[in-house]
Amino acid sequence: MITDGLWAAMEPLVNQAKRHRGGHPPVLPDRMFFEAQLYLARTGVPLRDLPGEFGAWDAVYNRFRRWVASGALERQFESMTADPQFGAVRRVLVDSTDVRAHRHAAGAARKTKHLGAATSARRQGLGRSRGGLTSKIIVTAADEDTAIAVDVRPGRAHDAPLLKPMLRRAAARVEAIDQVVGDKAFDGAAQRRACAAIGAEAVIPAKANRVDPEPLDEAANRERNRVERLFAKLKEFRRVATRYEKLKATFLGMIHLALGFIRLRAKTNVNRA
Repeated sequence: MITDGLWAAMEPLVNQAKRHRGGHPPVLPDRMFFEAQLYLARTGVPLRDLPGEFGAWDAVYNRFRRWVASGALERQFESMTADPQFGAVRRVLVDSTDVRAHRHAAGAARKTKHLGAATSARRQGLGRSRGGLTSKIIVTAADEDTAIAVDVRPGRAHDAPLLKPMLRRAAARVEAIDQVVGDKAFDGAAQRRACAAIGAEAVIPAKANRVDPEPLDEAANRERNRVERLFAKLKEFRRVATRYEKLKATFLGMIHLALGFIRLRAKTNVNRA
């Protein structure tokens, strides 16, 4: 998946994100390590079925866990998605999608004995619905290739309360935001105040029960399809479309990797053209 041209753009960002320590370089080169992780993310194969060309599966997985724990993978995601390209209006799109969790995703170890199973699952971004365990991926994006911020919550979590923390994270990465575009699940007085607090107009359709609906910028609202297209690209990665990871941190790390790759691949293709 990582072509020579893509690696030329990706390698400096990898070196910038990781912690430089003394000692010998790893047996598995960085390019092959990320090729292995993208193979796992794209195909969804069990770790133990990782082809031998990528090295020992446990070495690849433990290295991935170290990258997640140190924050290097998140730093790399931020580098890969830096400087989003806005038009005349700096428009941030927000949306969420639910993904099914495999039964192997359940059963993460509890930190303390008194922590109940349900609480432990919520801490790991898992929620139980009629269909089984699910997780919710919520994203703020600039377009169909560029995520700005991402988080994982339990599948049954309501969207509206998630808007404020996602806006806070988006505002920390983007210099200014003119409009926040979302669907009616994000409608609410508190959510509109959160948009106004960062100097942005809320382009959010009113719910059917709202007695005083605000005017809606229809043209801007149609741009919401771009974040939906980003989710379509993200779900091409089988290990994201179905959650296999027990821990929220490792699942989020897999999402960071996929979203960073989507942006860098699109950017490299544009430069080549």
